[in-house]
Amino acid sequence: MIWRLVVLGGVYVLFLGAEGSSRGGRTVTFSRTQQDESQGQGRARQRRDTSSSSGTPRPFHGPPFTSCRTPLTPDEHRVLDDNTQETGFNGDDGAHVILTWVGDGTGVALVLSTFSAPLDSFMTGGSSRLYRSTDYAKSFHDISHRINHTFIREEFEVSVGPGSSVILTADIPVVDHPGGIIFTSTDAGATFKFIQLPFHLAQRITYHFLNPDYLVALSIDGGLWLSLDFGAKWTKVHDGVHSFSWGAGIDMFLSFSREDTVETDERGDLVLKRTTDLGKTFTTIHENIFSFGYIGAFLFFSVMEDPRSPRVMYFSSDQGETFSRALLPSASTEQFYSILDGDVDMLFMHVDNPGDTFFGTMYTSDDRGILFSKSLERHLFDGHRKSDFTNITSLRGVYLTNKLDKDGRIRSVISFNRGGMWRQLNKPENVECEDQVKNCNLHIHGEHSRRNRIVPMLALSEPTAIGLVIAHGTVGDSLSSSQHPDVFVSSDGGYNWRGTLKGPHHYSILDSGGLIVAVETQREGQVKTIKFSTDEGQCWKSYNFTEQPFFFAGLASEPGTKAMNVSVWGFRPEEDGQPMWVVVTIDFQSLITRECNDKDYEEWLAHATDEGDLKRKGCLLGVKETYRRLKKKSVCRNGRGFVVSKKQNPCLCTREDYVCDYGYYRHVNTSECVRQNAANKTLELCLNGEEDELLTAGYRKVPSDQCEGGFNLQLAVQTVIRPCGVKPSLGPPPARSPSPITHFDTARERLVLILVCAGAGVIVLVVIVSAIIAVKGVVQGTSSPVYRFSNLRIQDEDNSITVDLESATSSNGTVCPQDSDDDLIE
Repeated sequence: MIWRLVVLGGVYVLFLGAEGSSRGGRTVTFSRTQQDESQGQGRARQRRDTSSSSGTPRPFHGPPFTSCRTPLTPDEHRVLDDNTQETGFNGDDGAHVILTWVGDGTGVALVLSTFSAPLDSFMTGGSSRLYRSTDYAKSFHDISHRINHTFIREEFEVSVGPGSSVILTADIPVVDHPGGIIFTSTDAGATFKFIQLPFHLAQRITYHFLNPDYLVALSIDGGLWLSLDFGAKWTKVHDGVHSFSWGAGIDMFLSFSREDTVETDERGDLVLKRTTDLGKTFTTIHENIFSFGYIGAFLFFSVMEDPRSPRVMYFSSDQGETFSRALLPSASTEQFYSILDGDVDMLFMHVDNPGDTFFGTMYTSDDRGILFSKSLERHLFDGHRKSDFTNITSLRGVYLTNKLDKDGRIRSVISFNRGGMWRQLNKPENVECEDQVKNCNLHIHGEHSRRNRIVPMLALSEPTAIGLVIAHGTVGDSLSSSQHPDVFVSSDGGYNWRGTLKGPHHYSILDSGGLIVAVETQREGQVKTIKFSTDEGQCWKSYNFTEQPFFFAGLASEPGTKAMNVSVWGFRPEEDGQPMWVVVTIDFQSLITRECNDKDYEEWLAHATDEGDLKRKGCLLGVKETYRRLKKKSVCRNGRGFVVSKKQNPCLCTREDYVCDYGYYRHVNTSECVRQNAANKTLELCLNGEEDELLTAGYRKVPSDQCEGGFNLQLAVQTVIRPCGVKPSLGPPPARSPSPITHFDTARERLVLILVCAGAGVIVLVVIVSAIIAVKGVVQGTSSPVYRFSNLRIQDEDNSITVDLESATSSNGTVCPQDSDDDLIE
C-alpha cells in the first residue's frame, strides 16, 4: 500500500491506496524505466550509491531472526505448475502498463499499455494497446480495435466507476479539434461507445460515487461540465472553475474566479459555491478562499482574508449550511495544513512548524471539525511534503506514524485509541538487539523511505484480515537507512511483532488473511520465485513460478483480499533485444482446496493486553470487540463468501476514553489533562479572532467512543477559556456544542466576565507584547535544526519515483480536487 498525496492549496490530504500508482485499490501502474530497459537489453545496470559523500558504509543487516521455511512437496509443486499461467505481450513496446479491475467479483481486468505522451510513440513507432481478461488475469485478449487503436495517454488511464462502467480518454491535439474524444462502456469493456466531447478535458472525468450516469468534467478553459446520461450529452454549468468535488448525495462544491481565469497569485480571491440540484442553481458559501476539500462528512476550506495575513481553516459538517473557524494555529505563507485522515466522526490534522523543521504538530478534532486538541508533537512531515501517517485498517482505532525527535532521529509511534495516546512499538518477539543499544524497539519505514527507494512498499493491512499488519522496518534505537529493512508481521493490530522475511519484499494479502504472498526485491537481478504463508507469516514455502526469470515490476491481485490468485508482472528481453511485458498468474485455490468449517475458527478478543485493569481487558474506544477469525494452524479457504464476524460489549468510561480538550494537553507519562501555559502559541489565536467562552473540564470523549458510565467529568475542575476564531456562518447560526462544553450567553454572565477581563486587560496586553518580542528574538537567533534520517540523504540523486498529484477518493467515495500548493514552501 502507498500513501497518495493530494495537494489542496494549503491543505495536503493523504489517502490510502494500493501498491503502485493506484485509484482506490482498483488500479496499479507498472513502469519500465530507461535503466530497466538497458537491463533488458543485456547492459549492466549502474548500482545506486546509497552512501553519503562522507564515505558512510553501505547498509548492513539488522539483528538476526529466524522464521520457519518448509519445502514444497512434489505433489504441491505439480499442482501449482498446472495452475500457473504465463502471458507474454509480444510486440508491445509500451513504457507503462496500467492494470484496472472492473466491478466486484467479476474477474474482469483491463490492461492499458501506453506511453507518457504521443511523442514517444511517434519516435519509437509504437502506440497504446488495450487488453481484457475475464478470468482474474490468467489470460488476456487484445481489444485495441474496440477503441479504433486510439492513443490513450498514461495520465488519463482506465477510469472505472460504480458497477461495470469504464471510460477511456483519447489523446488528440487541441488545435483543429472542437473537443476531445472518450470511449464509454457499461459492460466492463466488452463493448465501447465513441463519444465526441464539446470541450477538451483538463483532467480525468469524475464519477458520482453512487450513480455512474452522473459525470463531471473540467475543461482546459475552466468550464465545469455535467452529464446525467453517462457522457452522451454534456451541459456547461459554470465558468472559471478552479476545482470541484462531490459532496453528500448530489451536492457538489466548486471554487471559481470572478475573472474566469485562475492565476497563482489570485488563489486567495476564489469563491466557494455549492449546488444541490446538479448545477441548476448555486449558493455562495464563502469568498476569499485559497483552497477547499471534502473528506468524510467534512467540508473544509482555507481563507485568505488579507493577502498579507496567514490563512485560516474553516470547517462545516452540514454540507456548508453553517461553518466555523477551526481552533488551530493559523498558517503563514511558509507553513501548511495537512488533513491526514478523516471520517464522519473526526479528523486528523497536521499543522506545520515555522521554518524548515520537517515536523509539526498533529491535532484531532471533535465531531464537528471545529475544536482540535493536540495529539502528537514533532510529527514528521519531511522536505518532500510526505507523511508516514498510516491507518491500520485491520483493527479499529489503530494508527501508525513517525516522529522526528530532538536528537534528529526518526522513531515510530503507534496509537490504539485514534490518537488519544501514542507509544513506541514493542521489540519483535524473535529479535534481540545488541548490548550497546539502549532502547530496542521496532521502527517502521513509511512514505519517506519508499520515496527514497529504501523499501518497495508501505505497511499493509486490510479490513477483512483482522489484526494482520505487514511492514518493513528496522530494530534498534531509531529508524535507520544504514540497516537493511526486513519484513515484520503483527497478528494483533500492532501490539506485538515478529520478524518474518529478511530483506525488502513486495507482499500481498489474499483470502481475507488466510494467505500471504511475497516476492523478494531484486535490485540487480531477475525473479522467478514467490513465497507464500498460510499462518500469517510464521512459516513460508517457496515456489518457482517460471523457468525464464524476468525483471520484476510488481504484484497485483483483485482488490478486497477475497481472491486466491496473484499476478507477478515484469518484462524480459525478446530475441530482437526489446523488452516484452510478461505476467504470471498463480492460482492458489488449486493448492488450498478445503473450505474452512467452524472448527477452523477461534474467538479472539481485540486489544487484549496484560497491562492495566483486568476488568477492562480488551476495552478500546468504549467497547470490547470479540472477533471470529481463522486459527493460524488451519490450512483452508475462507472463500469469497467470508464476512468478518464480531460481538461488541460496552465498557465503563475511564480517562483513556477522553482526549484533552482545547487549551489542554496530556501531561507526560500520565493520563491527566493539564491547562496549557498562557504563552502557548495556541492562545495567539485570541489576538485577532472573535471570542467565544467555553466551560470545559479539560476532557472530551474521543469521537466514536461508545463507553458508558464510569469516569465522571463533573468531578473534574471546570475552567472558562476563551478560544477565538469561532466564526458564525453566513447561514443559520451553528448548533451549540454538546455537554460537557457549554456557551455563556446571558447578559449578566457576559457583564461579569467583561468587568473581570477589563481590569486585567492592560496587564495581559503588556505581557503578550513582551512575550512576542522575546519569542521573535529567540526564533530569529536560532538556526534551523538538523534533519537526520540516520545516514539517509534527503534527496536521492538516483530517485526516479515521481510525486503523485492525482485526485484521490475520500472515505465516502467522493473525489477531492487537485490544487497546487507549490507556492507555499519555497
